[in-house]
Amino acid sequence: MADNNVQINEIASRIAELRDICGYTDVEMAEYLNISLETYIAYENAELDFPVSVLYALAAKFNVDLTEILTGKSPKLANCSLVRKGEGIMVDRYKGYDFENIAYKFINRKMEPMVVTVGAETETEVPELVSHEGQELNYCLEGTLRVTFGKSEFILNEGDCFYFDPSIPHAQSAVGGKPAKFLTVIL
Repeated sequence: MADNNVQINEIASRIAELRDICGYTDVEMAEYLNISLETYIAYENAELDFPVSVLYALAAKFNVDLTEILTGKSPKLANCSLVRKGEGIMVDRYKGYDFENIAYKFINRKMEPMVVTVGAETETEVPELVSHEGQELNYCLEGTLRVTFGKSEFILNEGDCFYFDPSIPHAQSAVGGKPAKFLTVIL
């Protein structure tokens, strides 16, 4: 857990610095993200963990790659990128979810592919619904995955794919008392 706190502090520091460099006030950023000023300030002070959707929105606003916010380094590869198994950037954003960014080395990405593992505890403690711009694909790699999409639920087994408009509130959770793993691609 200490590593996660360090990561949150580093991300918060980078975001505060980017906001300052870009000349935005915390009030402007809260309005842009459609959140309260208190919530935004808590993010920048590392008192709250950043939802992935907020990180994407901030990267877009600051005109930087998400990798820069997560790691402080710019991606360098423009023609191709190879990330070996287990070498992705781990992003621990929500309780019960582990994200592995598997294309972080590629500059000017049009999509964000990540391998996500949702813990067995998400079956009974359904995660908070989130929404964001773009399009999203969920491809079930292991286990059984429930995708809550608005007021509907879809069960994905290994090899099943769900493509959707992520502006509709959604969440993923494991089914069957075991973790589930899926590939998500966010455009």
